[in-house]
Amino acid sequence: MAKKGSILVVDDEEVMRDVLESLLSAEGYQVDLARSGEEGLDKFQQRAYDLVLLDVSMPGVGGLRTLEELLKLDAEAVIVMITAYATFDTAISAMQRGAFTCISKPFDNKEILNLVTAGIRRRRKDEERRSLKQTLKRSTEPREIVARSEKMLEILAFVEQVAPARSTILVTGESGTGKELIARLIHNHSARADKPFITVNSANLPTELLEAELFGHTRGAFTGAVAARKGYFEVADGGSIFLDEIGNISMETQAKLLRVIQERDFTPLGETTRRQVDVRIIAATNVDLKQAVDEGSFREDLFYRLNVISIALPPLRDRREDILPLAQHFIRKYAADNGRDVADHINAPVLSALEAYNWQGNVRELENVMERAVIIARGKTIEREDLREEVLNPQRSVSQVGGQKVATQIDLSRGISFYDEVNRFQIELIRRALEITGGHQSRAAKLLGMNTTTLNSKIRYYNIRP
Repeated sequence: MAKKGSILVVDDEEVMRDVLESLLSAEGYQVDLARSGEEGLDKFQQRAYDLVLLDVSMPGVGGLRTLEELLKLDAEAVIVMITAYATFDTAISAMQRGAFTCISKPFDNKEILNLVTAGIRRRRKDEERRSLKQTLKRSTEPREIVARSEKMLEILAFVEQVAPARSTILVTGESGTGKELIARLIHNHSARADKPFITVNSANLPTELLEAELFGHTRGAFTGAVAARKGYFEVADGGSIFLDEIGNISMETQAKLLRVIQERDFTPLGETTRRQVDVRIIAATNVDLKQAVDEGSFREDLFYRLNVISIALPPLRDRREDILPLAQHFIRKYAADNGRDVADHINAPVLSALEAYNWQGNVRELENVMERAVIIARGKTIEREDLREEVLNPQRSVSQVGGQKVATQIDLSRGISFYDEVNRFQIELIRRALEITGGHQSRAAKLLGMNTTTLNSKIRYYNIRP
């Protein structure tokens, strides 16, 4: 049976430890015990817990002092104080210092189980919110999928059909075609809709850092791991996890991911005990995984496990009927965001330019172009001169493909968008490494595979505040 959560009991009375361990273990919780505040702090640093039951009155480091130290290690820790002295002042003092709540001895079993359930529910919500903030998205809110073309309407109907299943789904398509939006739609139409949806961008993450993100780790599991932390799989338990750019992960991580899919369990870095998990995996890639299998860079068994249900998103140039409604949608969005009085009416010259362009960056590039147009529009409607020059007059170059000369479009605006994405990715990656290492730059640099001087210069250049 999957564990309902992990609990640390810190109490100097052996009888109380035994009672709580028996009660909580019988309910399906994983329980660790500590006989003192010092031992509790040591265990808390070794692994992550969903909740701590902490006695107020203990010799040595007392309960209130232990509470303060625990919250220094994890400001969002959920701690229930247990006291034999059920005074108003003790409860107020503990709550003011950050305790979730207090309960007095002797307590009713049902009462403490209800408190534990409420505390773990609060912890899970906090973890989901924190994890969503760490993903590389502009917003944690699902954006609207706008479609008019027959191809996209067929895909949306197929999504509605397969969403209720538990099967793994592989979403393919060029960068910017909306793979994450489709993944969110699948989650929102499934029985898991009220559970976490966690996004992980696998692109170019060092293996050790990616595995720490996915599976969690104990303190000291690797250089720079100064505190235990839960991974995305544990946080997403009961929900869905979206693995973007799955084709970029290392063979070592592929093997561990395959185990999660097959056995529905994983081992955090630095631990030996496996943890069960119920997570639906939705993976995405803009590369040909079958070709990667043939080239030996992607495991064949993992490919077939991921490719149970596949959804191929067409590029925007192959569904030009969607350009007009998408452009109007982005005008409304960015006019509202920026307080601009710009109508979503698109005149014939503007529509002609938009539909003639090749959109190598797909919907993401169209969004970039329309956002800029809304900002610089002189009147209440978008005019042709408000579009980027490369959209109005796409330059062309000649390249060799199979011995033949082929005209290809050079999209200069996509270069700008590309570097924006790279900068955002680097900033987020550096912040993750600093968080894992407790702000220690030399450890973070080693984790990221760069020297400390380079990391320091990037921190100053991007004005990153750990």
